Amino acid sequence: MSRNKLVVQKYGGSSLSSTNNISKIAEKIISKTNQGYMVVVVVSAMGDSTDNLISLASEVNSNANTITREMDILLSTGELVSSTLMTLSLISKGKNAVSLSGTQAGIMTNSVHGSARISDINTNRIQKELSENSVVVVAGFQGLNDLGDVTTLGRGGSDTTAVALAVALNAERCEIYTDVEGIFTTDPRISNNARKLDKISFEEMLEMASLGAKMNPRSIELGLVYNMPLYVASSFSSTDGTLIYRSSNMEIRKAVTGIAVDKNVAKITIKGVTDQPGIAADLLKPLSDAGISIDVIVQNTSSDGTTDFTYTVSESNLDRAVNLMNSLDQINYKEIESGKDLAKLSIVGTGMENSPGYAAKMFSVLSSLNVNIDMITTSEIRITTIINKNDIKKSVTALHDAFELEKP
Repeated sequence: MSRNKLVVQKYGGSSLSSTNNISKIAEKIISKTNQGYMVVVVVSAMGDSTDNLISLASEVNSNANTITREMDILLSTGELVSSTLMTLSLISKGKNAVSLSGTQAGIMTNSVHGSARISDINTNRIQKELSENSVVVVAGFQGLNDLGDVTTLGRGGSDTTAVALAVALNAERCEIYTDVEGIFTTDPRISNNARKLDKISFEEMLEMASLGAKMNPRSIELGLVYNMPLYVASSFSSTDGTLIYRSSNMEIRKAVTGIAVDKNVAKITIKGVTDQPGIAADLLKPLSDAGISIDVIVQNTSSDGTTDFTYTVSESNLDRAVNLMNSLDQINYKEIESGKDLAKLSIVGTGMENSPGYAAKMFSVLSSLNVNIDMITTSEIRITTIINKNDIKKSVTALHDAFELEKP
């Protein structure tokens, strides 16, 4: 499919934390236009401004987070500030530019305040501005629902805005600029051996993103579905970044691409539950109704007709989840146990799908370190373990060496 000579660039809040940074980013944008590209820029709120707005709201109303319509209007203002400042900076440097709110950019969403999904984008206004040789600076993270109310897309929603716009405009690619130089084989803060990847497939990146890598999973899904290449790089460095793309390799590919870590993990075990059809649904529905996501699930059935049911939640949701389980009067069980200070450790790679031995190798490495595996789950391209948080650093380092991730 022929694509337009157009790029969508997204800049995160850390890249826009000061007016000096905004000026530097404006120069970067102008450099891209000098290469003959039309440019649409999507911006996040400056620095910690979103957190500051949430704090202000709590000061005037302790229940502000429950008044979702008003919170969406409030939080959307952070990106409006960034977009107008960026536009003013571009104009000061002699570049035609115009700022657009999500509404003005034609971004329509459903009505779920705080975590809305994009339903459609009318690109007429953006196309008009581009035809007049302007850089279009769009406030990310926001849109408009059918009732005419402002909505926000949830944390990291500016990534989703950028990819969605790139798809709608048939852009050459979507460039995500942030405070890191790309996607790494593992978290550089954990392992000194972490290596930046030149490229990674959508499927692998989706697993890495959902397991804690610094990228919004929704944006990866959009890129995958619409085959929109994504490029992740540093805002203030000329170092090449990482291309996220649709892989054309068949069976010749590196088995393990990266190691993903999530330290925000807790577990709950309901012991001695009567083993009968529907029990899992009865246990998990209250969590779903409360908006609590679960991840790894393990169920063990004993010979006496009971089962132990274990699952993980984010550590921040542990207390709420335990309270919900304790309120399940209609379910018979012996006791509820919970634990925290856990972490999720995963090896990821499309090459593992039809190649045996990777689970055994991973478990052997962890055993040699005397690391206890609490839970295990797998997908076609991922093997995930739950271990003690204190064992993460040595485990990542050893696995990185064992799977030779430091080698190109």
